[in-house]
This record gives sequence, C-alpha cells and structure tokens, in this order.
Amino acid sequence: MLYAILAYHVEADVLSWTAEADAAVMSGLIEAHDRLNRMGKLGPSARLGDTAKARTLRGPGAGAVIDGPFAETKEQLLGFYVADLPNEEAAIEAARELRRANPGAVYEIRPIRRFIPGAALPDVDTHSGSTAAR
Repeated sequence: MLYAILAYHVEADVLSWTAEADAAVMSGLIEAHDRLNRMGKLGPSARLGDTAKARTLRGPGAGAVIDGPFAETKEQLLGFYVADLPNEEAAIEAARELRRANPGAVYEIRPIRRFIPGAALPDVDTHSGSTAAR
C-alpha cells in the first residue's frame, strides 16, 4: 500500500523559528528522508508554502477563488497533485481543468516551499491492490 503522510504543525510556531532552528529541523527530516530512500520507500515530498498564500477554488460553474485553505470539515483530502506551473493564475487554471473533470471536488492551491523528489514508486491499481513498475 502507498500512504500519503501529511505533516501538520502550528504554522505560527514554524514561522517564528530562527534560520538556525529551521535548518536543524530540516537536517533531521533529511536524515529521515535518506533512511526511507535507502529502503526505496519514499516518493515525492513537499514542504508547503504559507497558508496565507493558499487559494481555494469552489462553487458552481467556473468556481470562485477565495483566499485560504478553507475546506469544509465534511470534506477529506483525497488526492495530491504537484504541478510545475509559471504562476498562480496558471495553477488556478490547472485546478479549474481538474474541476471540469470532477465538478463536485474542492481544490486547494498552495505554492510548494520545498520539493524533495525521492525515489520512484510503483503505480498502484486501486481496484486490485497490485503494483506495477513505472
């Protein structure tokens, strides 16, 4: 099984760290990443940008873009996309394209602060649970 591990923390605390404190935490995380990479278990990971820069697309039609990561509590995170796009407008358009395919979904758009590629993982057939090489 593949798992998404979503890291939660009090953002104000993280933003208050000195550069040295942040580097110490990242150093420890990189060691953990290295261990998982040596086992071939780590896929892509990302440190998200500030929630103040998040945008959410929701509502009927083309949807409305609102500030912030404001998903309703009845909604659960069911997917995670990483896209290399030139700016926020292009990212919003990409979310709109996804939404056209899945109009009931809500898409949160967040800039990625740090991207760590990791090792390639096998594709998973969600119906059978079997894996295939990428």
